[in-house]
Amino acid sequence: MYQTHFGLTETPFGLTPNTGFYYGLPPHEEALQVLRVALTSGEGFIKVTGEVGTGKTLLLRKFLNELPENYQAAYLPNPCLEAEELRQALATELGLAPGADTLSLTDAIHHRLVELRQQGKQIVLLLDEAQALSDKALEAIRLFGNLETESSKLLQVILFGQPELDQRLAQAHLRQLRQRISFSYRLRPLLPAETSAYLAYRLQVSGYRGLPLFSGLTARLLWQSSRGIPRLINILAHKCLMQAYGRHQVRIRLRDVFRAAQDTEDASPPVAWLGWGAVLILAGVVLAGIGSRLV
Repeated sequence: MYQTHFGLTETPFGLTPNTGFYYGLPPHEEALQVLRVALTSGEGFIKVTGEVGTGKTLLLRKFLNELPENYQAAYLPNPCLEAEELRQALATELGLAPGADTLSLTDAIHHRLVELRQQGKQIVLLLDEAQALSDKALEAIRLFGNLETESSKLLQVILFGQPELDQRLAQAHLRQLRQRISFSYRLRPLLPAETSAYLAYRLQVSGYRGLPLFSGLTARLLWQSSRGIPRLINILAHKCLMQAYGRHQVRIRLRDVFRAAQDTEDASPPVAWLGWGAVLILAGVVLAGIGSRLV
């Protein structure tokens, strides 16, 4: 739509988790470092949580892409699995035919893990949206942690989920699983400077080579409206580019961010977050009916 107008080779603010746009900002790099250390340590259970839109799935895919050759991943993106379905899905990921019953299937999984370990492979089970797993499925995952040799775990489990996962695990009947989690990390939203760098980086990766599209004030307003959540940043930035394209201009105005936030259900009202000085500036511009460029 607006790629030619801005000289872009691809859309910079898409919502699909694309590792080609991964930018090593502190919260994501810290999370990756925790995962690397936990994996190397051979710990059985690892947990990464974060609010909706903070980049958990992108982080998971980035982690998958950089797994060492001696690791084999079993990735289960569908959280709507009951305990038996979870076992069946893990068996399939390990290259096994589904078993007739729980006991034989668990036994087959155990023998397959031992076989892979003898081949020098360490298996990592990754579960996305883990907060949606049932209690029985979480209990099945805990029992996977019992599969071990005398010296190490045969299966390492990484749970990615929303903060509700922490609330689930805080319940008394899930304390056994909670106590097995050796490493955990909570993704935080981006800070203002990180948001500005994030915007510039995605535009650069998309081929943009002109002057900055987002000034310091517009970038900060966008950060305030998005609360630093990458998914919301993408949505708002995309709508800002659409508005600039509609005006046949390239600079993003304060009004563009304001309108984008109004048009986005989960965005925070920008005026409520602005300092009084910026509010007066914006109010003056709106009242004056200035439809040209805002800096």
